[in-house]
Amino acid sequence: MKINNVRVWLLLAAMALLMAPSHAESQMETDWALGSWNGTLIAGTMQLAILFNITRGDDGIPGGTMDVPTQGMVGLALSTVDIGDGKITLTFPVPGGGSYEGTRNEDGSGISGTFTQAGQAFPMKLEFSGAATTPPQRPQEPKPPFPYSVENVSITNAAADVVLAGTLTLPPGSGPFPGVVLVSGSGPQDRDETLLGHKPFWVLADYLTRQGIAVLRYDDRGVAESTGSFATATSEDFASDATAGVTFLAAHANVAADRVGIAGHSEGGIVGPMAASRSDAVAFVVMLAGPGVTGLEILVEQGRLINEAAGTPAEIVDLNARIQSSLAEIVSRVSDPTAAAPLLREAMRSEIDKLTPEIREMAGEGLGDAAIDQTVQQMNSPWFRFFLHYDPRPALEATRVPVLALIGGKDLQVPAEQNIPEITAAFERGGNSDATVRTLPGLNHLFQEAGTGSPAEYQQIEQTMSPIALEVVGNWIVERFGAHR
Repeated sequence: MKINNVRVWLLLAAMALLMAPSHAESQMETDWALGSWNGTLIAGTMQLAILFNITRGDDGIPGGTMDVPTQGMVGLALSTVDIGDGKITLTFPVPGGGSYEGTRNEDGSGISGTFTQAGQAFPMKLEFSGAATTPPQRPQEPKPPFPYSVENVSITNAAADVVLAGTLTLPPGSGPFPGVVLVSGSGPQDRDETLLGHKPFWVLADYLTRQGIAVLRYDDRGVAESTGSFATATSEDFASDATAGVTFLAAHANVAADRVGIAGHSEGGIVGPMAASRSDAVAFVVMLAGPGVTGLEILVEQGRLINEAAGTPAEIVDLNARIQSSLAEIVSRVSDPTAAAPLLREAMRSEIDKLTPEIREMAGEGLGDAAIDQTVQQMNSPWFRFFLHYDPRPALEATRVPVLALIGGKDLQVPAEQNIPEITAAFERGGNSDATVRTLPGLNHLFQEAGTGSPAEYQQIEQTMSPIALEVVGNWIVERFGAHR
């Protein structure tokens, strides 16, 4: 509400000062909440680490940020922070609206409360972990001036009626240069593949362009400045977008039309071979943590590895694998999402009922109806239905162009031990004599130099992409396709 009468505003302000406690007193009432608070949100078989950083501004008013590392959310500003009488209420701008309401424990070491998003409530405890943290530095993030040109461009995928907004970086000179189109991993990604405060594609594009390679990166369809719908798209749609990017880049006067390839990360590692097996325009493929097995196999194995790294009880690890396999079978058998939904709910409830009372009590509402509904909605989405059963091996066998496939030795999301043998065997069956398949020791799914490889580390590692990985990719492209030819 806006008050236009200045004298009325002054009167209200004076009354507020008289009625309010002293600044020192109000600070004392809220100081207990200042700092970093960690919790784990349990929703069905999904566990999300959440961090709240509560601080006080120069004006004395409490504020803060929220991090959800595994979902790429870092430094999300809290909408409101209300602290008083041992209680705290936080609200945050997430889809459907979100809040956390809690009460301080008697010993002050924790908070017991409820996390709510889009009307779904889950119990969640917070533990105090020290002073509020600041995001780690990202020393590799490129800084101007750049020794190359940077241009905002629009790529039209006429067949899909989609216009992708992107950035083209060109080495100095007239070329013609080899070119590469960067394709991001799963989830709605911008052109820099921004996640957890990192911008991997910006770092990769900067490095490659300095090596004499033209680089095109773009916002996913339906994300940021690109048109189209992300929610209804599958990997096949993203392959169509990547092919449109190759066509766009190959048409540039300073780019060699016959030396343009695709470098895809994670799901983008599926997209590259898919596009190359269908279009002669793709001259090479770089798979960065690209899978060699079906989505279901990936999900089961990554769930096991990540849960074990987090110390999750074996009973929950096994439950997760059983539920994933059971739901995938239903999705494969029942094509209509509406008909599949009750079957999916029934299958989840049946598996949950097999748990011991102790495990069910520990999970609480995390195994309740709201969590089940959320899982069913995700499993029934077009992208998930496609990804679960898509087998990348036929596309790998059909790929005849040079390929570089890299997976980090500490990758828990696309494990090297599971995927490297399958990728290698597929290229051998297809007779591709120029396929280089390598494990890069010590690197995680983002190709950072890591400790355990757990996604929980991604945010805390200052490095965005290992120089080793950057050098391997850059040298491979230059050796085969040359900066100038």
